[in-house]
Amino acid sequence: MQHLAQCVDGWARMGPDRPALHFEGETWTYARLSRDVARLAAVLAGPLGVASGDRVAFLGQNHPIQITLLFAVARLGAIFLPLNWRLAPPEHAYILNNAEAKVLVADANFAGAIDGIRKDIHPDHFVSTGGAGGAAGAAKAGWKELDRLLDAVGDATAATDSAPEREVLLAYTSGTTGRPKGALLTQDNIFHNAVNSIAAHDMTSRDRILTVLPMFHVGGLSIQTLPALHAGAEIWLHRVFDPLEMMDTIAAERITLTLMVPAVMRACLAHAAWPEADLSSLRMVSAGSSIIPSALIDAFHARGLPVTQVYGATEAGPVATFLRPENAMDHVGSCGRPAIWSEIRIVGDEGRDLPAGAHGELLVRGPMVIRRYWRDEAATQESFDGDWFRTGDIGYYDPDGFLWIVDRKKDLIISGGENIYPAELETVLEECPDLVEAAVVQRPDDRWGEVPVAVVVRRKESRIDRAGVLALFEGRLGHYKHPKDVIFLDELPRTALGKVQKDRLRALVKKT
Repeated sequence: MQHLAQCVDGWARMGPDRPALHFEGETWTYARLSRDVARLAAVLAGPLGVASGDRVAFLGQNHPIQITLLFAVARLGAIFLPLNWRLAPPEHAYILNNAEAKVLVADANFAGAIDGIRKDIHPDHFVSTGGAGGAAGAAKAGWKELDRLLDAVGDATAATDSAPEREVLLAYTSGTTGRPKGALLTQDNIFHNAVNSIAAHDMTSRDRILTVLPMFHVGGLSIQTLPALHAGAEIWLHRVFDPLEMMDTIAAERITLTLMVPAVMRACLAHAAWPEADLSSLRMVSAGSSIIPSALIDAFHARGLPVTQVYGATEAGPVATFLRPENAMDHVGSCGRPAIWSEIRIVGDEGRDLPAGAHGELLVRGPMVIRRYWRDEAATQESFDGDWFRTGDIGYYDPDGFLWIVDRKKDLIISGGENIYPAELETVLEECPDLVEAAVVQRPDDRWGEVPVAVVVRRKESRIDRAGVLALFEGRLGHYKHPKDVIFLDELPRTALGKVQKDRLRALVKKT
């Protein structure tokens, strides 16, 4: 394997007219997708000057351009940087500067937000694509239009400069220190993750796969979407998730596989169309990103539809373990067994392997696991024990070898499938002169699973209220990260060593 796009090129040779991708009424055959990748690689290498190792960023909702960009940079040995469109502009600025992106490709609908931070970021080229309505990219000062660049190169091709060990995907994850860190996945990491997924799903070229989760996450991109192209399957891609659109597509297109997170499952169950929705074509529903409440799983099982859980992390591909459909009904809540290219250890505080039934930290090893974070040696050293990745999650094996997750990094909040690290929010609160101290913890929520709650101590002379605290986050962080409530205390509970006792705070916010 020289580069990831070879899977598309191979299927284009074997079946050029095979449908690869459907998006908003348009179809890409494998031959068309292969040509688009080649032309885009020529644009990147030619007028945009992208070379091996350069970072190419994309900002926008789900679109085929994300897939063609990834494969195009793979041909060149460059690195694809997907940006979470739900973040606030200052967060985008930090990531773009930290990654030193050479090119930023943005959906026209997001060009205005980027213009607001243009003075703070320094890509060599800004490229605009069509917006949600399909219109041409914004012809604005400083922006190049992708369609014009593609027309200029015609059918030109770029020389391949790649290898399996080349890093190809830079996925930023929220950091425990308040800043996100970039996980660097190689082409070999993504290839072996695809093999893990194909084996876990029994995925074949006959599958019809629906992607509704955002592809700026490795969940939406790598659990089913990229493996589907490796398997020669057919993908339906939705720009954003809508429960009715999802259920209608499953019925109309006879979808066989799809991936959900708890918030998506809840939205489908709560929709008026759920009781009559035709889900009979689905072989299974894969679910992940957090511990899945058994009530959600039971509702799908009641329809005769097995829920097969995926466990992993951005750093692990992310497919590290998988519950196969034949085990789903009898092991509700389990994450299954390690994927075929994955090894999992459960270790105690001293790093020794624990027996079945004993709770400990999960360590993951395999060719789909990253080897480093982008320019963050400290985080790399902290996260690895040799070639074992420390997940920070707590689980155990049962006597039959099935894995169960019982806890996770205590501070991590997973809201609607999105990771929220309290340190990011606490940094904003600590900058407020009206507050003496503050902490952020999670509160259970029927819709989102969990939501962040700020617990703060006012200065004696301050009159800041709930609305004032919540206003601190406007324009600073993505709205999904904002606290959903504020609790005022006279002081935060602390240990003898001065550490905030977040367990006590979590118990407190549950009662309020």
